[in-house]
Amino acid sequence: MFSRLKAGIARTRDSLVNGVQRLFTGRTRLDAAALDTLETLLLSADVGVNATARIVEKVRRIPANQPPAEAVQEEMTAILAPCEQPFEYKARDDGPFIILVVGVNGAGKTTTIAKIARRLKGEGRSVMLAAGDTFRAAAVDQLKRWGERLDIPVISQGTGADTASVIFDACAAAKARKVDVLIADTAGRLHTQDNLMAELAKVRRVVGKHQADAPHETLLVLDATMGQNALNQAQEFMGQVAVTALCLTKLDGTAKGGVIFALAERLRLPIRYIGIGEKADDLQVFNAREFTRALLGDFAGSKVEDSES
Repeated sequence: MFSRLKAGIARTRDSLVNGVQRLFTGRTRLDAAALDTLETLLLSADVGVNATARIVEKVRRIPANQPPAEAVQEEMTAILAPCEQPFEYKARDDGPFIILVVGVNGAGKTTTIAKIARRLKGEGRSVMLAAGDTFRAAAVDQLKRWGERLDIPVISQGTGADTASVIFDACAAAKARKVDVLIADTAGRLHTQDNLMAELAKVRRVVGKHQADAPHETLLVLDATMGQNALNQAQEFMGQVAVTALCLTKLDGTAKGGVIFALAERLRLPIRYIGIGEKADDLQVFNAREFTRALLGDFAGSKVEDSES
C-alpha cells in the first residue's frame, strides 16, 4: 500500500522534492536566500501560504545538528496529523448511519462513493446507495452499475427527480431493511450556484426527518488537480453545509498535491480518504506520517553534509 501511495503522488513528489533536494544538498543550514527559495518551492506545489510559513519557520529555527529536510518532514507531518481521523462506523438503533457526499462537478464523487461502499462491505457492513445526482442520467446509471458490480442495492428515481425525495425514500428503505450504512450521492455543483447549494440544505432537512441528528457524516469530495481552488471550494461549501470531513481525489494526476497541507492548515477537518488512482484499492485511508514519508522519501531521513566541511 505504501508503494502505491508513493507512486500515486509521484507528480507532486517530483516537482517538490527535486527542487528541495537541490536546495538542501551540501547544506546543514539555510541562509535567507535559501529560505526564500524553499518558500517559493512550497508555494509552487500549492502547499499554501499559512502551511508554507510554518514549514519555513521550522527550518529557520532548527538546531545545528538537524538536517533541513528532516525538519521539513517533521513540520509537514505536524500540519497533517490533526486531520488523520479515519472514518468510524457507529451502529445505531434508530436507522442507518447516513453519509451525505457533496462536491463540485468532476471531483469524482460517484466513484468515491463506490469505493467507500466496497470498503465498508469488505468490513462486514451492509450498505445501500442513494442516487441523488438526478441532474445527470449518467450519474444515476454509473451508480447503478457500481451497485450491480458490488451487489449493493441502489435507490433511484428518474432523471430530473427531486434529490431530496430520492434520498428520503432511500432513508426509509435503509431503515426498513436494517441497513448499516446509507451513502447518498448528490448532484455535483459549483460552490457559486446558490440554488443548488440551497438544495443541499433541503436534503439535510429531509434526512433529519428520519433521524434527528442525520446526516451523521457530510463528506466533501475535492479534486486535488484544482490546487488552491480546492481550498476556495471547501470554504464555500463549509459556509453552506455542515461539512464534517474531506476526501481528496486525483492526487495521481497532479503536481499540486501540496494543497493537502493548505486544506489541513486552514480547515482542520478530518481527511478520511485520499484517491491516488483508478483502482478500488487506490482510495486509501489517510495517514499523515505515511503521506509525508511517501512525499519526501528517503531524502528526508538522510543526513546532508555541509559543503564547507
